[in-house]
Amino acid sequence: IPQLCKQPLVYPITTIPRIFHHPPDTLPARKHDPKSRPDYKIPVIDLSGDRAAVIDQVRRASSTLGFFQIINHGVELSKINGLISAIKAFNEQPMEIKSQFYHREMGHGASFQTNFDLFQSRAASWRDTLQVRLAPISPDWNYVPEVCRNEVAAWEGEVIKVGDELLGLLSEGLGLDKNKLKEMTCLDARMMVNHYYPYCPQADLTVGITSHTDPGVVTLLVQNEVGGLQVKNGEDDWIDVEPVPGAFVINIGDILQIMSNDEYKSVQHRVLANPCQEPRVSVAVFLNPANRENIYGPIPEIVSSEKPPVFRNFSLTDFLTRFFTKELDGKSLINYYRL
Repeated sequence: IPQLCKQPLVYPITTIPRIFHHPPDTLPARKHDPKSRPDYKIPVIDLSGDRAAVIDQVRRASSTLGFFQIINHGVELSKINGLISAIKAFNEQPMEIKSQFYHREMGHGASFQTNFDLFQSRAASWRDTLQVRLAPISPDWNYVPEVCRNEVAAWEGEVIKVGDELLGLLSEGLGLDKNKLKEMTCLDARMMVNHYYPYCPQADLTVGITSHTDPGVVTLLVQNEVGGLQVKNGEDDWIDVEPVPGAFVINIGDILQIMSNDEYKSVQHRVLANPCQEPRVSVAVFLNPANRENIYGPIPEIVSSEKPPVFRNFSLTDFLTRFFTKELDGKSLINYYRL
């Protein structure tokens, strides 16, 4: 447990409402034996290294754990910390201010809510989320809280730069031209989710986010120093994603696993309920194809008689509709499209 978790806690609540109680058989074990093997660590990849070596590191991480962290990506630490601080400041405003933004509709490109799958899930998870659609249609910025509006708007430019570089590395890792995924509009639809995980007085009864895979192409996440993010490795093992100052956490989404014909892996991950006095704050941007009516499936250039397609084609509209009408759980969505 981080040192900041050992500070005295003074909070007005000591129990959580029943709606947040998850079935006991779905709750993560809080204690697990420390693992020392290399495959129990999330790789940290230095983008300033030799490009061929970086491509190989990205390919290997994407083909196994489906998660890695990147450093020396060109985004200043002050910008990351400024964004995290702004999201934290919004969530710690008085309730009468925050409640003005609380709704579940995305018609204006922004919403503030607890769980997007609240009406499909068996229990709520202990977090709040400010969600902002960045592209292809910009949000109505009046619906983005003023206290973090400038930081959210500025973050899009940083994500485009890092996302462009990342998609190039992932494309080349598949043996494709570096611009292949970008030409498939995989950088052109961007959704930002800002998660705030406050202290939970009964962290053993709930979770921050249930185990799931991300539906899109790739996810770029920054986080503060409070841990809790875990990645599934094998049947029962979970790896902690230790916060690295200034790093982006990268994970492969379901669509890229399908497009890569199973070369890259979209892996289950979760966030534990926060037992710490300091809140956990994370900002994720999901990169998706922009054209929802296009047909997607394994990229033709990487399919052959030796490696036939293992997924069927689908429209992005069908794919995302299925994702948003089910509970956030496991890999059931990607398995639906498997041949």
